[in-house]
Amino acid sequence: MTFACKRVRLKSDSRETAKTVANENSDTPKVTLGKELTKHRTNIREIIRWSNATPIRCRGGIGYACCFCSNQYPDPADLKRHTIDGHDEETKRDFMKGKDMYGFFVKLDITSLVCNICLRNINTLENLMTHLKEEHDKNIHTDINNHILPFKFESETLKCFICLNVFNKFKALQEHMHTHYRNFICEVCDAGFVNKHLLLCHREGHKKGTFECKQCTDVFDTVRKMKQHVRKVHNGSLPHKCGYCNERFKENFHKNEHLAKVHGVVGPAIKCQACDRTFATQQTWLLHTKKYHLMQRQYKCSRCEMDFFSKRELNDHMVKHTGTREYRCDICFKCYGRLKTLKEHLRRLHSDERRRN
Repeated sequence: MTFACKRVRLKSDSRETAKTVANENSDTPKVTLGKELTKHRTNIREIIRWSNATPIRCRGGIGYACCFCSNQYPDPADLKRHTIDGHDEETKRDFMKGKDMYGFFVKLDITSLVCNICLRNINTLENLMTHLKEEHDKNIHTDINNHILPFKFESETLKCFICLNVFNKFKALQEHMHTHYRNFICEVCDAGFVNKHLLLCHREGHKKGTFECKQCTDVFDTVRKMKQHVRKVHNGSLPHKCGYCNERFKENFHKNEHLAKVHGVVGPAIKCQACDRTFATQQTWLLHTKKYHLMQRQYKCSRCEMDFFSKRELNDHMVKHTGTREYRCDICFKCYGRLKTLKEHLRRLHSDERRRN
Protein backbone atom coordinates (compact mmCIF):
# COMPACT_ATOMS: atom_id res chain seq x y z
CA MET A 1 0.00 0.00 0.00
CA THR A 2 1.32 3.47 -0.82
CA PHE A 3 0.46 6.84 0.62
CA ALA A 4 1.04 10.28 -0.81
CA CYS A 5 2.97 12.70 1.37
CA LYS A 6 1.54 16.21 1.78
CA ARG A 7 3.45 19.07 0.22
CA VAL A 8 3.66 22.46 1.92
CA ARG A 9 1.85 25.27 0.14
CA LEU A 10 1.24 28.88 1.01
CA LYS A 11 -2.38 29.19 2.14
CA SER A 12 -4.62 32.19 1.59
CA ASP A 13 -4.07 33.38 5.16
CA SER A 14 -0.29 33.54 4.50
CA ARG A 15 -0.37 36.12 1.70
CA GLU A 16 1.81 38.53 3.64
CA THR A 17 4.56 35.92 3.84
CA ALA A 18 4.29 35.30 0.11
CA LYS A 19 4.55 39.03 -0.60
CA THR A 20 7.57 39.30 1.66
CA VAL A 21 9.26 36.43 -0.17
CA ALA A 22 8.59 38.10 -3.50
CA ASN A 23 10.03 41.39 -2.28
CA GLU A 24 13.11 39.69 -0.85
CA ASN A 25 13.63 37.79 -4.09
CA SER A 26 13.70 41.02 -6.09
CA ASP A 27 16.77 42.24 -4.16
CA THR A 28 19.05 39.82 -6.05
CA PRO A 29 19.43 39.98 -9.85
CA LYS A 30 17.52 37.20 -11.59
CA VAL A 31 20.55 36.30 -13.70
CA THR A 32 22.62 35.64 -10.54
CA LEU A 33 19.82 33.60 -8.99
CA GLY A 34 19.45 31.60 -12.19
CA LYS A 35 23.14 30.72 -12.31
CA GLU A 36 23.20 29.69 -8.65
CA LEU A 37 20.05 27.59 -9.06
CA THR A 38 21.61 25.79 -12.02
CA LYS A 39 24.64 24.95 -9.86
CA HIS A 40 22.44 23.57 -7.05
CA ARG A 41 20.45 21.41 -9.47
CA THR A 42 23.64 20.14 -11.10
CA ASN A 43 25.21 19.28 -7.75
CA ILE A 44 22.31 17.23 -6.42
CA ARG A 45 21.94 15.32 -9.70
CA GLU A 46 25.65 14.48 -9.76
CA ILE A 47 25.57 13.42 -6.09
CA ILE A 48 22.61 11.08 -6.64
CA ARG A 49 24.10 9.69 -9.86
CA TRP A 50 27.61 9.00 -8.60
CA SER A 51 26.95 7.88 -5.01
CA ASN A 52 24.45 5.90 -2.95
CA ALA A 53 23.08 9.07 -1.32
CA THR A 54 19.28 9.16 -1.63
CA PRO A 55 16.83 12.03 -1.19
CA ILE A 56 13.90 11.94 1.26
CA ARG A 57 10.69 13.80 0.50
CA CYS A 58 9.44 13.84 4.11
CA ARG A 59 8.48 11.63 7.06
CA GLY A 60 4.84 10.76 6.38
CA GLY A 61 2.18 8.81 8.22
CA ILE A 62 3.75 5.43 7.40
CA GLY A 63 7.42 6.28 7.06
CA TYR A 64 10.06 8.02 4.96
CA ALA A 65 8.62 9.06 1.59
CA CYS A 66 10.23 8.57 -1.81
CA CYS A 67 10.94 11.69 -3.88
CA PHE A 68 10.08 9.92 -7.15
CA CYS A 69 6.84 8.10 -6.27
CA SER A 70 4.29 7.87 -3.43
CA ASN A 71 5.88 4.94 -1.58
CA GLN A 72 6.70 5.25 2.12
CA TYR A 73 8.94 3.04 4.26
CA PRO A 74 9.22 2.93 8.08
CA ASP A 75 12.89 1.97 7.75
CA PRO A 76 15.01 4.52 5.83
CA ALA A 77 17.26 1.68 4.64
CA ASP A 78 14.29 0.28 2.72
CA LEU A 79 13.69 3.68 1.12
CA LYS A 80 17.36 3.79 0.09
CA ARG A 81 17.13 0.35 -1.57
CA HIS A 82 13.86 1.29 -3.27
CA THR A 83 15.27 4.58 -4.61
CA ILE A 84 18.49 3.04 -5.95
CA ASP A 85 16.93 -0.10 -7.44
CA GLY A 86 13.42 1.11 -8.30
CA HIS A 87 14.06 4.35 -10.20
CA ASP A 88 16.23 4.80 -13.28
CA GLU A 89 18.61 7.65 -14.13
CA GLU A 90 16.11 9.30 -16.45
CA THR A 91 13.61 9.65 -13.59
CA LYS A 92 16.26 10.99 -11.21
CA ARG A 93 17.50 13.48 -13.83
CA ASP A 94 14.36 15.58 -13.34
CA PHE A 95 14.80 15.76 -9.55
CA MET A 96 14.21 19.33 -8.23
CA LYS A 97 13.11 20.51 -11.67
CA GLY A 98 10.82 23.53 -11.28
CA LYS A 99 12.09 24.50 -7.81
CA ASP A 100 13.11 28.14 -7.43
CA MET A 101 16.26 29.34 -5.70
CA TYR A 102 14.61 30.51 -2.47
CA GLY A 103 12.71 27.26 -1.98
CA PHE A 104 15.55 24.95 -2.98
CA PHE A 105 16.03 22.44 -0.16
CA VAL A 106 16.97 18.73 -0.21
CA LYS A 107 16.92 16.17 2.61
CA LEU A 108 19.57 13.57 1.81
CA ASP A 109 20.26 10.17 3.36
CA ILE A 110 24.06 9.71 3.42
CA THR A 111 24.13 6.56 5.57
CA SER A 112 27.16 4.37 4.67
CA LEU A 113 28.09 6.86 1.96
CA VAL A 114 30.02 5.35 -0.96
CA CYS A 115 31.34 6.70 -4.26
CA ASN A 116 29.78 4.59 -7.02
CA ILE A 117 32.82 5.06 -9.27
CA CYS A 118 35.67 3.82 -7.08
CA LEU A 119 33.63 2.33 -4.20
CA ARG A 120 35.49 4.43 -1.63
CA ASN A 121 33.74 4.96 1.74
CA ILE A 122 33.25 8.66 2.46
CA ASN A 123 32.12 10.10 5.77
CA THR A 124 30.50 13.44 4.87
CA LEU A 125 28.58 15.04 2.03
CA GLU A 126 31.18 17.79 1.69
CA ASN A 127 33.98 15.24 1.35
CA LEU A 128 31.98 13.37 -1.30
CA MET A 129 31.55 16.53 -3.37
CA THR A 130 35.26 17.32 -3.15
CA HIS A 131 36.09 13.71 -4.02
CA LEU A 132 33.83 13.64 -7.10
CA LYS A 133 35.24 16.95 -8.33
CA GLU A 134 38.94 16.34 -7.71
CA GLU A 135 39.26 12.56 -8.15
CA HIS A 136 36.73 11.94 -10.93
CA ASP A 137 36.43 15.36 -12.58
CA LYS A 138 32.65 15.50 -12.12
CA ASN A 139 30.67 18.69 -12.61
CA ILE A 140 30.44 19.68 -8.92
CA HIS A 141 30.22 23.34 -7.88
CA THR A 142 31.91 24.06 -4.55
CA ASP A 143 31.58 27.86 -4.72
CA ILE A 144 28.02 27.87 -3.30
CA ASN A 145 26.50 27.07 0.11
CA ASN A 146 24.68 23.75 -0.05
CA HIS A 147 20.91 23.83 0.40
CA ILE A 148 21.09 20.19 1.51
CA LEU A 149 20.48 18.71 4.96
CA PRO A 150 22.30 15.35 5.27
CA PHE A 151 21.14 12.56 7.60
CA LYS A 152 22.67 9.30 8.77
CA PHE A 153 20.50 6.42 9.99
CA GLU A 154 23.10 4.18 11.57
CA SER A 155 20.97 2.80 14.43
CA GLU A 156 17.36 2.68 15.61
CA THR A 157 17.96 5.92 17.51
CA LEU A 158 17.54 9.10 15.49
CA LYS A 159 20.79 10.98 16.02
CA CYS A 160 22.54 14.02 14.60
CA PHE A 161 25.77 12.60 13.18
CA ILE A 162 27.54 15.93 13.73
CA CYS A 163 26.88 16.67 17.42
CA LEU A 164 25.32 13.30 18.43
CA ASN A 165 22.15 14.81 19.92
CA VAL A 166 19.30 12.27 19.87
CA PHE A 167 15.67 12.72 18.83
CA ASN A 168 12.54 10.57 18.66
CA LYS A 169 10.99 12.37 15.65
CA PHE A 170 12.48 12.99 12.23
CA LYS A 171 10.85 16.44 12.19
CA ALA A 172 12.72 17.42 15.36
CA LEU A 173 16.01 16.12 13.93
CA GLN A 174 15.39 18.00 10.69
CA GLU A 175 14.75 21.27 12.55
CA HIS A 176 17.91 20.68 14.58
CA MET A 177 20.07 20.19 11.46
CA HIS A 178 19.49 23.83 10.53
CA THR A 179 21.78 24.73 13.44
CA HIS A 180 24.66 23.15 11.49
CA TYR A 181 23.73 24.56 8.05
CA ARG A 182 23.22 28.25 8.81
CA ASN A 183 23.09 29.71 5.31
CA PHE A 184 20.59 32.38 6.37
CA ILE A 185 20.48 33.87 9.89
CA CYS A 186 17.57 35.47 11.73
CA GLU A 187 18.78 38.86 12.97
CA VAL A 188 16.34 38.75 15.91
CA CYS A 189 17.07 35.37 17.55
CA ASP A 190 20.17 34.16 15.63
CA ALA A 191 18.37 31.01 14.40
CA GLY A 192 19.89 29.56 11.23
CA PHE A 193 18.17 28.15 8.14
CA VAL A 194 19.34 26.27 5.08
CA ASN A 195 17.35 28.40 2.59
CA LYS A 196 15.85 31.88 2.50
CA HIS A 197 12.23 30.80 2.28
CA LEU A 198 12.44 29.08 5.68
CA LEU A 199 14.03 32.20 7.17
CA LEU A 200 11.27 34.45 5.81
CA CYS A 201 8.55 32.17 7.19
CA HIS A 202 10.35 32.15 10.55
CA ARG A 203 10.53 35.97 10.60
CA GLU A 204 6.74 36.16 10.61
CA GLY A 205 6.78 34.73 14.13
CA HIS A 206 8.75 37.74 15.39
CA LYS A 207 6.32 40.39 14.13
CA LYS A 208 4.65 41.94 17.17
CA GLY A 209 1.26 43.61 17.30
CA THR A 210 -2.28 43.22 18.59
CA PHE A 211 -4.15 40.31 17.01
CA GLU A 212 -7.67 39.65 18.26
CA CYS A 213 -9.43 36.32 17.96
CA LYS A 214 -12.62 36.87 15.93
CA GLN A 215 -14.44 34.13 17.85
CA CYS A 216 -13.70 35.18 21.44
CA THR A 217 -12.14 38.02 23.42
CA ASP A 218 -8.59 36.65 23.56
CA VAL A 219 -5.81 38.88 22.22
CA PHE A 220 -2.33 37.77 21.09
CA ASP A 221 0.92 39.59 20.33
CA THR A 222 1.72 37.55 17.19
CA VAL A 223 -0.32 36.17 14.31
CA ARG A 224 1.17 32.72 14.87
CA LYS A 225 -0.10 32.52 18.46
CA MET A 226 -3.55 33.69 17.37
CA LYS A 227 -3.76 31.02 14.63
CA GLN A 228 -2.60 28.29 17.02
CA HIS A 229 -5.32 29.39 19.45
CA VAL A 230 -8.02 29.26 16.75
CA ARG A 231 -6.94 25.79 15.62
CA LYS A 232 -6.86 24.33 19.13
CA VAL A 233 -9.80 26.11 20.80
CA HIS A 234 -12.32 26.94 18.09
CA ASN A 235 -11.71 24.66 15.10
CA GLY A 236 -11.52 21.42 17.05
CA SER A 237 -8.42 20.69 15.01
CA LEU A 238 -7.16 17.09 14.89
CA PRO A 239 -3.81 17.64 13.15
CA HIS A 240 -2.20 14.26 13.90
CA LYS A 241 -3.38 11.60 11.43
CA CYS A 242 -2.64 7.89 11.55
CA GLY A 243 -1.01 6.85 8.27
CA TYR A 244 -2.51 3.35 8.47
CA CYS A 245 -6.22 4.00 9.07
CA ASN A 246 -6.49 7.82 8.75
CA GLU A 247 -7.94 8.24 12.26
CA ARG A 248 -7.06 11.70 13.60
CA PHE A 249 -5.93 12.88 17.03
CA LYS A 250 -5.60 16.20 18.81
CA GLU A 251 -2.23 15.39 20.43
CA ASN A 252 0.70 13.49 18.93
CA PHE A 253 1.15 11.24 21.97
CA HIS A 254 -2.46 10.02 21.51
CA LYS A 255 -1.59 9.08 17.93
CA ASN A 256 1.51 7.22 19.15
CA GLU A 257 -0.60 5.30 21.68
CA HIS A 258 -3.05 4.40 18.89
CA LEU A 259 -0.21 3.23 16.62
CA ALA A 260 1.17 0.97 19.33
CA LYS A 261 -2.17 -0.51 20.47
CA VAL A 262 -3.99 -0.83 17.15
CA HIS A 263 -1.22 -1.28 14.56
CA GLY A 264 1.64 -2.60 16.68
CA VAL A 265 3.93 0.23 15.58
CA VAL A 266 6.21 1.52 18.33
CA GLY A 267 8.36 4.59 17.77
CA PRO A 268 12.13 4.48 18.34
CA ALA A 269 13.15 4.69 21.98
CA ILE A 270 15.71 7.26 23.07
CA LYS A 271 18.59 5.82 25.06
CA CYS A 272 20.22 8.06 27.63
CA GLN A 273 23.88 8.59 26.77
CA ALA A 274 24.86 8.80 30.46
CA CYS A 275 23.05 5.74 31.84
CA ASP A 276 21.11 2.67 30.68
CA ARG A 277 17.59 4.14 30.80
CA THR A 278 15.46 4.54 27.67
CA PHE A 279 12.57 6.92 27.02
CA ALA A 280 9.58 6.95 24.67
CA THR A 281 9.72 10.71 24.00
CA GLN A 282 12.38 13.35 23.68
CA GLN A 283 10.65 15.44 26.37
CA THR A 284 10.91 12.75 29.05
CA TRP A 285 14.54 12.09 28.08
CA LEU A 286 15.37 15.81 28.37
CA LEU A 287 13.70 16.05 31.79
CA HIS A 288 15.66 13.01 32.96
CA THR A 289 18.94 14.45 31.67
CA LYS A 290 18.41 17.85 33.26
CA LYS A 291 17.35 16.39 36.59
CA TYR A 292 19.73 13.49 37.10
CA HIS A 293 22.78 14.23 34.94
CA LEU A 294 22.94 18.01 34.64
CA MET A 295 21.68 18.33 38.22
CA GLN A 296 19.60 21.41 37.44
CA ARG A 297 18.04 22.78 40.64
CA GLN A 298 16.37 26.13 40.03
CA TYR A 299 13.80 26.00 42.88
CA LYS A 300 15.48 26.96 46.15
CA CYS A 301 14.03 26.63 49.62
CA SER A 302 13.73 29.98 51.42
CA ARG A 303 14.18 28.37 54.85
CA CYS A 304 17.19 26.11 54.29
CA GLU A 305 19.96 25.53 51.78
CA MET A 306 18.23 22.77 49.79
CA ASP A 307 17.21 23.25 46.15
CA PHE A 308 15.03 21.20 43.78
CA PHE A 309 14.45 20.43 40.12
CA SER A 310 10.68 21.09 40.09
CA LYS A 311 8.26 23.33 41.94
CA ARG A 312 6.28 20.26 43.04
CA GLU A 313 9.38 18.84 44.73
CA LEU A 314 9.92 22.18 46.52
CA ASN A 315 6.30 22.26 47.68
CA ASP A 316 6.62 18.72 49.05
CA HIS A 317 9.78 19.75 50.89
CA MET A 318 8.15 22.86 52.40
CA VAL A 319 5.81 20.60 54.40
CA LYS A 320 8.80 19.91 56.65
CA HIS A 321 8.96 23.60 57.51
CA THR A 322 5.26 24.51 57.57
CA GLY A 323 3.67 21.32 58.88
CA THR A 324 0.72 21.89 56.53
CA ARG A 325 -1.50 18.84 55.97
CA GLU A 326 -3.92 19.72 53.17
CA TYR A 327 -4.50 16.24 51.69
CA ARG A 328 -7.31 14.46 53.58
CA CYS A 329 -8.49 10.86 53.27
CA ASP A 330 -12.22 10.82 52.48
CA ILE A 331 -12.61 7.45 54.22
CA CYS A 332 -10.91 7.87 57.61
CA PHE A 333 -10.34 11.66 57.44
CA LYS A 334 -6.65 11.38 58.25
CA CYS A 335 -4.62 14.27 56.79
CA TYR A 336 -1.25 14.27 55.05
CA GLY A 337 1.18 16.91 53.90
CA ARG A 338 1.90 15.29 50.52
CA LEU A 339 -0.39 13.88 47.84
CA LYS A 340 1.85 10.88 47.23
CA THR A 341 1.66 10.01 50.96
CA LEU A 342 -2.14 10.13 50.81
CA LYS A 343 -2.15 7.87 47.73
CA GLU A 344 0.12 5.37 49.47
CA HIS A 345 -2.20 5.45 52.52
CA LEU A 346 -5.25 4.74 50.33
CA ARG A 347 -3.46 1.90 48.57
CA ARG A 348 -2.29 0.17 51.75
CA LEU A 349 -5.29 0.67 54.03
CA HIS A 350 -8.38 1.37 51.96
CA SER A 351 -7.93 -0.38 48.61
CA ASP A 352 -10.54 -3.06 49.45
CA GLU A 353 -13.09 -0.48 50.65
CA ARG A 354 -12.64 1.61 47.50
CA ARG A 355 -13.21 -1.43 45.27
CA ARG A 356 -16.43 -2.30 47.13
CA ASN A 357 -17.70 1.26 46.70
